[in-house]
Amino acid sequence: MKAGSFGILTIIHALLALFLIIELGLVSYVVDITWRWSAVQFLLFTVVWSILVLVYVVFAPAFLPRAHIPIAVLAVLGITMIFWFAGATAVAADIGVPDCAGNRSCQVTQASVAFAYFIWAGFLGLFGLEAMAYWKSRGPAANADKV
Repeated sequence: MKAGSFGILTIIHALLALFLIIELGLVSYVVDITWRWSAVQFLLFTVVWSILVLVYVVFAPAFLPRAHIPIAVLAVLGITMIFWFAGATAVAADIGVPDCAGNRSCQVTQASVAFAYFIWAGFLGLFGLEAMAYWKSRGPAANADKV
């Protein structure tokens, strides 16, 4: 599926990169003002982990083809999805539904949770597309030599 001159995967990668940069700033601010809050620290770890995963998923096929193992890509994307869902849910459960009333730290925490769920959805879509591509390439022809 093409969108202009870019494929859908390229668009998802670019959006995830943009959202990860925004989330890195938001979560770093929240960690700075509430450094004892372990759920937010886990979300910061998840941002850094996701940046490394995105670099691997985007650049390994072109520059390190031997390091690009399709089942490893699926495993890493699946783990990343779980991290994002767990981190976003933990922070959302900790803050509840507060009335921020102009409190900047509260508003930034809410924004970080919202972006965390957007990033989770992006990795969910990326996982789905990668899984479909993986299972398509493992059809009957792939198993024909295993008699």
